[in-house]
Amino acid sequence: MELLDRIAMFTALDAAALGLWIAAWLWIGWRIEHSSAARPSVSVLMSGYRREWMRQLVTRQPRIFDATILSTLRQGTTFFASAAMIIIGAGLALIGNTERLLGLAEDLTLDAAPAIVWELKILAILLFVANAFLKFVWSHRLFGYCAVIMAAVPNEPEHPAALPRAAQAAEINITAARSFNRGMRSLYFALCGLAWLLGPLPLIAATVLTGWVLWRREFASNSRRALLGEGAP
Repeated sequence: MELLDRIAMFTALDAAALGLWIAAWLWIGWRIEHSSAARPSVSVLMSGYRREWMRQLVTRQPRIFDATILSTLRQGTTFFASAAMIIIGAGLALIGNTERLLGLAEDLTLDAAPAIVWELKILAILLFVANAFLKFVWSHRLFGYCAVIMAAVPNEPEHPAALPRAAQAAEINITAARSFNRGMRSLYFALCGLAWLLGPLPLIAATVLTGWVLWRREFASNSRRALLGEGAP
């Protein structure tokens, strides 16, 4: 009964905003990763470049350049994983400090909702951040696997195992990048979720804006035109 009482503290508009928030996060992720051949996303286009990178690796000597690129990618995952851990710790600390939480609520809105409402809203945001953290950690590990496979590619381009191993490294690299991108999208929507502290309508507006920003960057950005060789408009 206590759980039902807590749920009753949220309005139907809160439920609709929450549903839109989660649905938009799932839909935009699926749309980016399963874009059509006629209109590929930036992520899909970059997968092709990653495969080409590994094909070039076979004949490139020395391979210091490739190792440097991979090290940079791993540093990026480490940075965002660390940032996600800090956010999670700060969020949990805020949940544990009810007085400060209510003070924050008074500064943001006139709604006199109990502390449990604000705690649940922050917890929902932290779930997105936690998902991002797990994606970044897995991405970091996959980039490590990719480094090992790249090191196992024979130095002789004519070696029968050279191209197959380079192809394996490419697929692991693509999987790592996919996990990293999923983590980034989770952070985007975690930031979007902060609008819920102002109410359900701001959350709906922030969700629509976040979805539009992600769609534009993947399907209508200058970087996408550059990848397609179309140049700036």
